[in-house]
Amino acid sequence: MKYTLRQLEIFLATARFENISLAAQSLNLSQSAASGALKALEKHFDIQLFDRVGKRLQLNELGKLLRPQAQALIEQADSFETTLKQHNHAGHLKIGATLSIGNYLAVSIIAEFMRQNPGSKVTLDVANTTNIASKVSQFELDIGLIEGELNSPSLEVIPWRDDELIVFCAPTHPFANKSQITDEELKQATWILREPGSGTRQAFEWAMHGLLTELNILIELQHTEAIKRAVTAGLGIGCLSHITLEDSFQQKSLVPLRVAHRNFKRQFYFILHKEKFRSAGISAWLQLCQSYNKNGFAKTT
Repeated sequence: MKYTLRQLEIFLATARFENISLAAQSLNLSQSAASGALKALEKHFDIQLFDRVGKRLQLNELGKLLRPQAQALIEQADSFETTLKQHNHAGHLKIGATLSIGNYLAVSIIAEFMRQNPGSKVTLDVANTTNIASKVSQFELDIGLIEGELNSPSLEVIPWRDDELIVFCAPTHPFANKSQITDEELKQATWILREPGSGTRQAFEWAMHGLLTELNILIELQHTEAIKRAVTAGLGIGCLSHITLEDSFQQKSLVPLRVAHRNFKRQFYFILHKEKFRSAGISAWLQLCQSYNKNGFAKTT
């Protein structure tokens, strides 16, 4: 073999940080050692993997082509080493989740995953759909759990579970006692919504086709709890996933509104890079998520 796994690690770290010094630090190497290994790889195959743009080392077209293959090789090597050690455990998983999923579903799944896989480690990155997809594309996350539809040539999108958005208001709002809200009332209302780029906002806009330009959007916020507080304070009405609103409806601090002529159903998805190696941990995570329903995990004896 004319290249080493260490050279591939340096190549991947440089691609991530776009800086050889930061890449070397991340691998506990000296800058000269990292730079020398990368140059040796390029010289041996008579190739160039990066273009220098100012102080940055930016992947060129060949580098972009080779990056997912190098990533897959490193992950397969890690899995092979684990098997050799006869542990075959889940290892370290880097999970990304959109806000509704991350704050209301993922923590319970992580707790069960770690219970079933002693010694495993899971980190959770919570952001909107656009940001999670970007990090999965860059191999910064192993898997993403998202709310929005996505079309990316580098990502595999796997349906997970159904969800539904709910329009809601404060108990004191004029809509609170209405049996059904009309389109005219939707246009008259003041809205507190998630920000563009979120899966919730995407689903809301699809449901409101034909009305979007006439809606009065007062505030756009990144966090569901902030939206709920704003609606509770009487600033307007909102629209969020039902999983984020169940407790508030039970406590009667918020009231669901019926908008029967609009379709607020949607789906949650898993996203993985198409070149991502399916480690034992990733497979176990997917299987566990599929077993999670609205009542949590089925009790096992």
